[in-house]
Amino acid sequence: MPYESDEVRVGLAGYGPAGSFFHAPLIAATPGLRLAAVVTRDPVKADLVRRDHPGAEVVGSADELWDRSDLIVIASPNRTHVPLAQEALKAGLPVVVDKPLAGTTAEAHDLVRLARDRDLMLTVFQNRRWDGDFLTIRRLLPELGDVHRFESRFERWRPVPKGGWRELGGPDDIGGVLFDLGSHLVDQALRLFGPASRVYAETDIRRAGVKTDDDAFIALTHESGTRSHLWMTAVAGQLGPRFRVLGSKAAYVKWGLDPQEDRLRAGERPGGPGWGAEPAEHWGVLGVDGDSRTVPTEPGAYPEFYAGVVACLREGAPPPVTMETAVETLAVLEAAKRSATTHTVVEPT
Repeated sequence: MPYESDEVRVGLAGYGPAGSFFHAPLIAATPGLRLAAVVTRDPVKADLVRRDHPGAEVVGSADELWDRSDLIVIASPNRTHVPLAQEALKAGLPVVVDKPLAGTTAEAHDLVRLARDRDLMLTVFQNRRWDGDFLTIRRLLPELGDVHRFESRFERWRPVPKGGWRELGGPDDIGGVLFDLGSHLVDQALRLFGPASRVYAETDIRRAGVKTDDDAFIALTHESGTRSHLWMTAVAGQLGPRFRVLGSKAAYVKWGLDPQEDRLRAGERPGGPGWGAEPAEHWGVLGVDGDSRTVPTEPGAYPEFYAGVVACLREGAPPPVTMETAVETLAVLEAAKRSATTHTVVEPT
C-alpha cells in the first residue's frame, strides 16, 4: 500500500562497502528518505556511521530495526539476504535487498510470494541499470541496427586475494564473481536484449587460497537472436573494453567504468552539479572502421533507484527493479552455475 507519511525512516542492515559507499549516501541524498538506524557490531564501522550520518542510530542486530524503520535495506553478506528479508516482510516492512536477491530461484520465489501476500514492496538494488554507459547503449540501439553480439566485462587486477567471505566462504555464502559481478552483467544483457533461451558458462579459481570462483565467462543466446558474451574476473592484468556492441549498422566500443562508484568511494554525495557526468576523453566510439565518431556518455543516475523506491512507497508506482526481472536474472545465474559444473549448454528454468 502507498506510504502516506512525509518521511520514510530507513533501517540499513550492514555497513560494509555496499552499505557505506552505496546505500547510505544514496539514501541520505534522496528527498523523502531519512537514514534512521544502521546495524553493525564493528566499533570502527559504528564510528564511521556516527561521523558520516550523525542522525542515524547504531544498533547491534537487525531485530532492533523493525520498530525504528518504515523501510529496510539489506546490505549485509549474501547468505543473510533471504532470512533478513523474510523477517522484515513478516514484520510488515517493505524491503530493498542488495544483489543477489538470493542464492536460488526457489528462495527468490518464496520471498516474492511473501511480499505479495503482505502487499509489501520488495525490490533489488541493481544499480548498474543506471550506469551512464549502459544508458548510452540503450540510447544508441536504433543506430546500431540489429545487434548480433553484445560483449560486456567487469574485469579487475587483484592478484593478491583480499580475503573475506566473497573469496574464502563456502557455497552457502554465495560468494565468487559469478553471483557478484555476474549479477550486474546478466541483468544488463537481459534488459537490453530480452530473455535468454540458452546459457553456457565457465568458472575457475585462479588464485592460490581462494575458495570461490574468481574468473568466469557466460555466453547467452537470447530469444531475440542476440548473443551476449560476458566476462567477470579478478585476474585481468590488462583490462578489455567495458562494452563492445556489434550491430548490422554500426558498432559501439566503450572503455572504462562508470565514474559513480569511484566518486561514492571518495566520499562525494550524489546529486550535486555534474553528478554522473563522464569526461569526454572516456566517451565511447560509434560507427565502423573508417567512419566512426565519439559519442557523449549519458550521465550516470544511481539516485534514480531510491527516487523510484520513494515513488513506489508513496504513489504506488512500480518498484525501480521488479521482482520478475530480478528472478529472471537469478535464473540465468543459476543456469550458468549448472553449465559450468556440467560443461554443457543449459536452459534457464
